[in-house]
Formats: sequence, C-alpha cells, structure tokens
Amino acid sequence: MASPLVSAEVFHLGRLVVTRPVVTTWAIMAVLTLAGRWATRRLRPLPDRRQAVLELLVGGIVEQIESVLRKDGRRYLPLLGTLFLFIMVANLSGLIPGVEAPTAKIETTAALALIVFVAAHAYGLGARGPKRYLASFAEPKLFMLPLNLLSELTRHFSLMVRLFGNVMSGEFVIAMVAALAGLLVPIPLMALEILVGVVQAYIFTILATVFIGAAVGSVER
Repeated sequence: MASPLVSAEVFHLGRLVVTRPVVTTWAIMAVLTLAGRWATRRLRPLPDRRQAVLELLVGGIVEQIESVLRKDGRRYLPLLGTLFLFIMVANLSGLIPGVEAPTAKIETTAALALIVFVAAHAYGLGARGPKRYLASFAEPKLFMLPLNLLSELTRHFSLMVRLFGNVMSGEFVIAMVAALAGLLVPIPLMALEILVGVVQAYIFTILATVFIGAAVGSVER
C-alpha cells in the first residue's frame, strides 16, 4: 500500500499537479451537488418520501448543532451540514475498489481543519465584534494570551490528525488483510469501516461546532 503521505499524480494543469485525492474530491463534490439539486427540486407543503427523508436529515443536523450551541442552528447549517455530508461520503469512498478515500490523505484533512479554523474566527468576529473577540484570548488574565493562542492552533491541528489517522488506519488494515487472506475475509472489517466512517464524520462536525460555539461565546473556550 502506498504511503498515506504521498499522493499519486493523475495529470498536470500547467505547473499545478492534480493528484488522485483531488480528483476523488472533485467527484464527491459533483455527486453531492447533483444529489442536492435532485433532492430539493419540487419541494411541496405535503412532503413525499424523498422530501421527508431530506427533512429528517436536515432537521437532525440542525438539532445536533443547537444542542451544542444552544442557539438557532440554521445559520451554521450550510457549513456544518456540508462538512458532515462531505466527510461521510469521503470516508466511505475508500470502500469502492480502486478509490482512495481523500480523508486518508493528510492534505485533505488539513484543508478541512483550515476551513473550520477560518470559519470559527469569522463567526466569532461577526458575533462579538473585533475588539471583544480579540480580547477574549486574554481571558481570564493577560498572561494567558500565549497559552490561549497555542490552544487555538493545537486543537485544530488535532482535528486534522484525528480524522486522518482514523481513516488512514482503517484503509491500511483492510488492504493488509485483503493482501494476506483474500478478498472475502475483509468484508466484516469493511462493515466496521462503514460505521467508523460515519462516526468520524459526526465527531469532526461536532468538534467543529464546539469550536464555533467557543468563538461566538455560546460554549466555554
């Protein structure tokens, strides 16, 4: 199995190297976009089965957001809902023969953690204003400023490493078992990997929600 720190090159766009995880990410984005357009077309006051499933999914995500933030979660739904769906599909894509899960590559999880980092601070600045938000890093005393800044960086770093490590290790174990014992033996492990992929998407999204809550002041930093 190739190193998770090395991505296979597919083609070049000028000097830009496009790797296999990038192509897979583009494919997942396209699939989710088309699925979203199909699921939201012809919405009705009296929902059919498709619309009922969609409303159940969206309502569940909003409920989880509000249980953490203790405020209206619809403002944060586009970001956090998209993160959950993308990470879940990306995690499970590795079960398709010949496809490497993008989240098994460090650059993908780094990009996701960076999105959360930027979004959390943007929400914090918008909710509390620049002066109050920046002053919050010096609480409860000014000497805590360096520690709070370091904590802000390390917790987003851990967000990146946690997702990468769990998805990468799952793919590695399945590949090793398949190489040593044949194709049928890893099936129970693949079933477990489905559960792990969904749980890891949920954990990443909940942690992102907590970080945003800390930034807007609804959750203890």
